[in-house]
Amino acid sequence: MARNKINEDENLEQSFDVAQLKRLLHYVGPFKKKLSAAVIIMIISSGLSMLIPIFVKNVMDVVSDTNFEHKYTSKEAIYYIVLYSVLTLIVSLICALITRIKIKLTSQVGQGVVYNLRRELFVHLQELPFSYFDDKPHGKIQVRVVNYVNNLSDLLSNGIVNTITDCFSMVFIVVFMLYLNVNFTLIVMCGLPILAFIIIFVKNRQHKAWQIQSNKQSNLNAYIAESVNGIRVTQSFVREGYNTDLFNDLNNQARSAWLGAVKYNFILRPVIDNINVLSTAIIYILGISYLMKGNVVITVGLLTAFTGYVARFWQPIMTLANFYNSLLTAISYLERIFETIDAPVLVKDKENAKTMPQIEGNVEFKDVHFAYDDGIEILHGVSFNVKKGQSFAIVGPTGAGKSTIVNLISRFYNVEKGEILVDGINIEDVTIKSLRTQMGVMMQDSFIFSGTIMDNIRYGNRDATDKEVINAAKTVCAHDFIMELEDGYNTQVNERGSRLSAGQRQLISFARAVLANPKILILDEATAAIDTETEILLQKGLSEMLKGRTSFIIAHRLSTIRNADCILYVDHGQIEEKGSHDELMKIPNGKYRKLYDSQYDFLQVG
Repeated sequence: MARNKINEDENLEQSFDVAQLKRLLHYVGPFKKKLSAAVIIMIISSGLSMLIPIFVKNVMDVVSDTNFEHKYTSKEAIYYIVLYSVLTLIVSLICALITRIKIKLTSQVGQGVVYNLRRELFVHLQELPFSYFDDKPHGKIQVRVVNYVNNLSDLLSNGIVNTITDCFSMVFIVVFMLYLNVNFTLIVMCGLPILAFIIIFVKNRQHKAWQIQSNKQSNLNAYIAESVNGIRVTQSFVREGYNTDLFNDLNNQARSAWLGAVKYNFILRPVIDNINVLSTAIIYILGISYLMKGNVVITVGLLTAFTGYVARFWQPIMTLANFYNSLLTAISYLERIFETIDAPVLVKDKENAKTMPQIEGNVEFKDVHFAYDDGIEILHGVSFNVKKGQSFAIVGPTGAGKSTIVNLISRFYNVEKGEILVDGINIEDVTIKSLRTQMGVMMQDSFIFSGTIMDNIRYGNRDATDKEVINAAKTVCAHDFIMELEDGYNTQVNERGSRLSAGQRQLISFARAVLANPKILILDEATAAIDTETEILLQKGLSEMLKGRTSFIIAHRLSTIRNADCILYVDHGQIEEKGSHDELMKIPNGKYRKLYDSQYDFLQVG
């Protein structure tokens, strides 16, 4: 699979279907009691609020001479007005209290669902293979975990409760309207087919528009993340202006996509408002004409109450329309979230995988072939055998497959063909955790996490004591510079260790690998950013640490691997030369010898 670019829209692997909505409701399941409670109390509130127009009707009829012709005395009229006013106040207070409880319950439900969904998403990301992250800009992954999940919060809390409640409210309202006047009710209902037609017309267009908006937002977020991470390079090469132009282009695309999508959200509200106004106007015209004709069935109070119900009738429909808009918006995000959760964990334990026994350190490659997702084979039948405690160095030109070999040992990828054996056991037959916990890996990217230096060194061995951390730092010659910092091992460092030099970051990463006390140690360009003087001191400490441990060392600086038990020269995905330094130097026109001589000549000239 080709890597998705920052300014390239992602293809959606699986389009939305109703099954995904059912799947979403699965996350609501643990909160069904709170959600049910919120729905029940809101139905009660909705039912009580339906009484208010009846109270208004009775008050209007009491004070109206048209119907009662002074049937009530002034004292009686005041009594009924006060009574219905008090009842209205009581109902309003009860509804307000219920609304407050509902807000609390739905907030707990919404945030609970968001927490569980984001947790599942993050846990799954931890398990996905390197190939998944190789194919996507990291900003496009981050936006799914943060922004997209956040956009589901209101839908999963208020949206569900309001939808269920409003469905009951509509039933209540229709019952009360039918009770007051059947003909008027039918007039109001005539607006529903018009609304249904418009919803059907815009549905697919709205969904597509929000998918586009989702892609453009993802592209923008990816570029921002990349720009922040690469700000030093940007300023070093004076690319601020060019990068700003790129940002403006992506920002404009995101703005245009949002405006193109949100216009569909704004269609339903004016349509509903117009239908509401039109139906209300017709009711008033007919009602007043009936009153003028002296129709005793229609009263001022009935007309007032009915128009009140008409307004209430369209309120839940408006809420349902908003929920529909939110649903279509959320679907575009939900598709990406489920796409990530459904991404296959290609490197995982077999069904009957066993725990890796205590590793001694024998490693064997048997005719190993490997290709990344693009199908281009990187390794072509690589075979070699490493005995316990031996140190193997891997050298060769860039892109030859050196890092791929050591990544396969830790099973960061699956081999296409062949076997990798540790102590005679195929690493695919054991659990990944039991394998990797007995290995120490230091990669080219010396990643430093935000926190203290002590925490960073202890990252791979959380049970290590402070003394063990310090001893590991001393082994790799990191102790002295750490103690010169303001708080020593408790010094806070920023994400990626921006306060530290490249060499200091590598030494801390080295100490982290050493502290893991691995049986197999993998060093991928471990000394690339370390000055020569520190490297000499480091080699002394490592020579003691490597005793009795199998080690794989990738290095371009050949002076660091002269004492390795065996050196593999890798090129074009194959081992072209193999032997100790002295053995390889004796090969006439050997590739290792040419590489070594070229480095030596370069250093001499320098």
